[in-house]
Amino acid sequence: MERRKFIKSIGTAGTILTIPGISNHVFSQSKDMFFKISLAEWSLREVLWSKEISNLDFPKYTKDEFGINAVEYVSSFFNKQESDMEYLKDLKSRTDGEGITNVLIMVDMYNAGGRLASPVSEERKTAVENHKKWVDIAKFLGCHAIRVNALGYDKASREDASEYFTEGLSMLVEYGNEAEINVVVENHGGYSSDAKWLTGVMKKVNNPRCGTLPDFGNFRISKTEVYDTYQGIEELMPYALGVSAKTIGFNDDGEESNVDINKILKIVKDAGYTGHIGIEWGGGKKSGSTFHEGIMLTKKLLEKYGKQLT
Repeated sequence: MERRKFIKSIGTAGTILTIPGISNHVFSQSKDMFFKISLAEWSLREVLWSKEISNLDFPKYTKDEFGINAVEYVSSFFNKQESDMEYLKDLKSRTDGEGITNVLIMVDMYNAGGRLASPVSEERKTAVENHKKWVDIAKFLGCHAIRVNALGYDKASREDASEYFTEGLSMLVEYGNEAEINVVVENHGGYSSDAKWLTGVMKKVNNPRCGTLPDFGNFRISKTEVYDTYQGIEELMPYALGVSAKTIGFNDDGEESNVDINKILKIVKDAGYTGHIGIEWGGGKKSGSTFHEGIMLTKKLLEKYGKQLT
């Protein structure tokens, strides 16, 4: 089915956004916190890779195991069934039936999207086309956004990479406008972990449907260069249409061992953000916590400080 016809055919199937970045369904608030909690599917990569659960199981598993009723998908876990309408109908039926909010889809550059920041113009155009189907899927599922990565610029200079990515991102955002779906960019390594570089791209694109997804733990630009986490969060928040609470380990007091969650939440609140904050457990066997413990400890910290700040 042609994408424009596809979008029209599902126009009322997903959440209708009346204001860019804001949906009554996606951004309804808890009475005791200024934000709501969602779970990023990457947190469950172990049980997804081992086939203990599937992408279709992910929403209900999240609700039953963690008491979280909002989810953020990862494109690579759709197992190449993303174009199967029956599969998508099944997934949406399950989330609707469980009262679960579909928040966004994180589109993997390597096996689903392609290089939006490629130095080669034709590759950027191909990447835009590849990402469009994920805009369509997000629309159908009732998500408010897809997340993309600012990578693939090879050894381009800081300035050239910015131009390449701005061009690719702008084309995709234009398509997102038609579907009323936001396109958000995560600080995810390389130049994108330099908040000044990424906010510079936001200013060039200059579209309310384009925003950032500040991640608590992704501020390493290179092996030798790290951007200040708190400064980075503060600089990215004015453009934020989502927030990712990445955690990788905890100390004996149950606090995240690498970042001050309370300090970051203050920055997020001061920016006026009221959307979902997605838990992304990034720790592994060396962290000392299982994925279940990591998710629950992160949730506990978000609830603890979220309630204090409200």
